[in-house]
Amino acid sequence: MREVTVAFDGHLALRDVDLDVAGGEVHAIVGANGSGKSTLIAVAAGLLSPTSGTVRREPGIRVGLVPQTSNDGARLPLTVADLVAMGRWRERGPFLPLRRSDRARIAEAIETVGLTPLARRPLGLLSGGQRQRAHIAQALAQEADLLLLDEPMSGLDAASRDAVASALAAVARTGTAVVAVTHDLSELGEVDAVCRLVDGRVVESSPAAPRGRGHGGAATVRA
Repeated sequence: MREVTVAFDGHLALRDVDLDVAGGEVHAIVGANGSGKSTLIAVAAGLLSPTSGTVRREPGIRVGLVPQTSNDGARLPLTVADLVAMGRWRERGPFLPLRRSDRARIAEAIETVGLTPLARRPLGLLSGGQRQRAHIAQALAQEADLLLLDEPMSGLDAASRDAVASALAAVARTGTAVVAVTHDLSELGEVDAVCRLVDGRVVESSPAAPRGRGHGGAATVRA
């Protein structure tokens, strides 16, 4: 992402933002409400085109998006495995039966986020943190190379936040690049790089000390 600016009705939501993300690392996008965090995620996901600047992805890269948490999923008559299986629709569509390889990918995604014992549990019986991890697993089942999360810790208690943070670290260890939006950096645990936004501008960027986890070289976030 280079010199990305996004304007809505004359209001600048993002201003000349540069962002580089490497595979196998967790990146935190930090800022108060209205700072441009969600807009940045939307641009990175390809849901929103910048007013100016460029967004470049490696050819063939797959992007998984986990939006802000909602209790709506708890009302769906689905189990964890059902929800995660929907992540294979990109490959199979909603009507074709799952292949053995699809089921293996679903099981792997559920295991990565630590929900294997709950795979057959209805979503309505899960805690907020467990539901959030199920949505992360759904994105993983798409075989995402880049996982984007908008406020993944919103509304979660401390234990659930810890569980989600551990799941994100596990996802990064598979080689997936993880970008998570938060208003409180401490909620994400250890991260590899931090980008702090104020009024749509990057005011601070600080790659964390390497942990030997990255697969795509050192990540950089530049203002």
